[in-house]
Amino acid sequence: MGQGRGWEGAVLRLLRAKDFTLTVTDGQDVTAGYRRLRFTDGGLLAAAGVHPTMWIRLWFDNAGRPHQRAYTLVDPDPAAGTFALEFALHEGCASDWARAARPGDTIDATVQGTGFPYPDPAPSHLFAVADPASLPALNSLLAAVGRAPATLWFEGAPDGLPFRHTPGRHELRTVPRRDAGAHLVERVRAELPALVAQTPHPYVWIACDTVTTRALTSYVRKELGLPRQRVNALGYWRAT
Repeated sequence: MGQGRGWEGAVLRLLRAKDFTLTVTDGQDVTAGYRRLRFTDGGLLAAAGVHPTMWIRLWFDNAGRPHQRAYTLVDPDPAAGTFALEFALHEGCASDWARAARPGDTIDATVQGTGFPYPDPAPSHLFAVADPASLPALNSLLAAVGRAPATLWFEGAPDGLPFRHTPGRHELRTVPRRDAGAHLVERVRAELPALVAQTPHPYVWIACDTVTTRALTSYVRKELGLPRQRVNALGYWRAT
C-alpha cells in the first residue's frame, strides 16, 4: 500500500492501514441522486471486525491520480463477508465510479482511522445533525443506541432516502441547505439548548460538511458546555 497512491497512501502505510479488494455484486438506484452498491469484502470484516458507524476508504482514479473517499458500511455481515455502501451522488470521480459500477467490478479499500467511542453512561437522548452524505452513519448510530429517543436535524431533501429512524421515538427535523450551511447552524443553535437541558445524559453527534461541523462542535462544547465524551463530530465533506 502506498505505491501509486501518493503521499496519502504512504502515510496510511506508515500507520499500518490494511488494504482489501472489494467486488461489486449488485447496484440499486435508491433515488436519482443516491445509489447503493453491494460488495463482497475480500476478507475485510474478518480481519478488521465491525463497530457502529464503521467506515472505510475507497480509492478512485481521478484523471490518472489517486483519490480516496470515506464511506460507512451498511448492513455488514461478517459471516457472509458482505456489506453495502451508499453514495450521495454529485460531480466527481467517486460518484462517476458509483454510477457506472456493475457486478464484477472491483475497487481497492483501506481500513485505518475508523472507531466509535461508546458513550458511558448510555445516551438518555441522542441529538444528531446529518445530511445525505452521512445518512448511512446516522442509521448505524440509531441502531447502536437502541431504544434511546433521538432528535435528528437533517440538512437536505429527505424524499426517498433510506432512513431507518422510528417515528414516535426519533423526531426528524428537515432543514434546507442555505447560506453554505449557516441556516442549519442557526436552527440547531436555536433549538438544541432547551432540549439538552431536559435530559440527564445527552449525546450529540454531528456529521455534516467540515465548516458546519466545526461551527456546531465549537458551539456544543464551548457554549453549551458538553464534555468531550458526550460529543462525537466528523466533517464528512468540504463545500467548494
